[in-house]
Amino acid sequence: MPGKAKLANKPREKCGVVGMSLSDRDAARPLYYSLYALQHRGQESAGIVTHDGFQQHEHVEMGLVGDAFDEDDIEQLPGPQGIGHVRYPTAGGVNECCAQPFSVSFQSGSLGLAHNGNLVNADEVRTQLEAQGHAFTSNGDTEVIAHDLARNLLDDGLVSAVRETVERIHGSYSLTITYGGKVLGLRDPQGNRPLVLGEVEDGYILASESSAIDTLGGERIRDVDPGELVILESDGSGYESYHVADAPQTAHCFFEHVYFARPDSVLDDRLVYEVRRELGRQLWEDSGIETDVVMPVPDSGRAFATGYAEAAGEDGAKTEFAEGLMKNRYVGRTFIMPTQGEREQAVRLKLNPIKSTIEGKTVTLIDDSIVRGTTSTQLIELLYEAGAEEVHVRIGSPPIIAPCYMGIDMKTREELIAADRSVEEIRDKIGADSLQYISIDAITEAIGRSETDLCLGCVTGEYPYDIEGEERDREISRPDFAEGTAD
Repeated sequence: MPGKAKLANKPREKCGVVGMSLSDRDAARPLYYSLYALQHRGQESAGIVTHDGFQQHEHVEMGLVGDAFDEDDIEQLPGPQGIGHVRYPTAGGVNECCAQPFSVSFQSGSLGLAHNGNLVNADEVRTQLEAQGHAFTSNGDTEVIAHDLARNLLDDGLVSAVRETVERIHGSYSLTITYGGKVLGLRDPQGNRPLVLGEVEDGYILASESSAIDTLGGERIRDVDPGELVILESDGSGYESYHVADAPQTAHCFFEHVYFARPDSVLDDRLVYEVRRELGRQLWEDSGIETDVVMPVPDSGRAFATGYAEAAGEDGAKTEFAEGLMKNRYVGRTFIMPTQGEREQAVRLKLNPIKSTIEGKTVTLIDDSIVRGTTSTQLIELLYEAGAEEVHVRIGSPPIIAPCYMGIDMKTREELIAADRSVEEIRDKIGADSLQYISIDAITEAIGRSETDLCLGCVTGEYPYDIEGEERDREISRPDFAEGTAD
């Protein structure tokens, strides 16, 4: 598809993972339902790997969950243990060889691995493994993790093998793994990407978000801790926990709360919807302006706008919350259109203004973020065409000034409107009467974590990992081993 490599008008999470172990029924169908609940985290491919106690079974296809599986596919995935994955293009490109879960067979058996995140030292690890005779079928970092773990399993027990792999890989990762009839969950030492542990009626589940657990009628137990390995019992009766790595600080991705996660998910013991409402309230306190109407960009700005309007009302402002833009949910994502003209047309197909709400009114438009700025410009034009007298824009994240290397599709500084522009210059470019972003202090207050325990690289330009050519926000370095040589 032409234009697939273009940066999205919104940042997009690249993967969702799930794993479960049940007592006496096949896991494939509940895994399938769980992937539906995580579909927002990846729309390019979907896959499931199960284990029946003797051997591994897999089905991985390009496309949405509903397109990747039919009834026969589910029936051909026996076994009470399994993992699943939904993927948006990440390291390795868009093709079937990089779809997940990734499976590898070796002398001690076979394993399947699903990965959310991105390694920053995958090339170094791959080079060393190739020197030891490992043959790779993709250029993705997930296969690197799978091969390294398989190598370690030849010589070590399960927990020791995982610990050794964690010592060699550097970057963000939440993993679900099948091996020998066991299901594992692993979160990187800084906890950049989310992973949640839950219980269902006849077993246990690991998932990127608690909404997947809710879909199965289960109960969220807790977040998997940074650096924690969770091993689900093969009979679904419980789980074991091992601490396999330490880090002095965490690096939770703040954008999970701002945009990526479903509003009904609970991350770090906070309901995402309530965090976004609180961010909206903070927006009003920091930079509120009294207008006739406050409206969200659907759907991402809705929780922010409700919090903003509520706080405005408490302060006596006569600002009415209203839905002024209606979304057509059957239009494809604008960033896959091959030309800029088509992307602009797609915005008008996707969002239609309600003229009676807008005409003759001053409007505050609220969204979670601005990336390239093209969609914001077009929406402001739509509101003026519908008769708005003024359009003021408020954004629920700080300006995105740098790319993400941790598994989000923010590619280059050249594509980011805020990378080399002031807020006033951005306001002028998108055509708003005023523009204000939320502060980092407001983000930390709403999430309930200090700035030093969050990954804020895309809004500060300083990262919690050792990334070549980039500044770090802490003392950290990638594992040091000679390229091309065996341990």
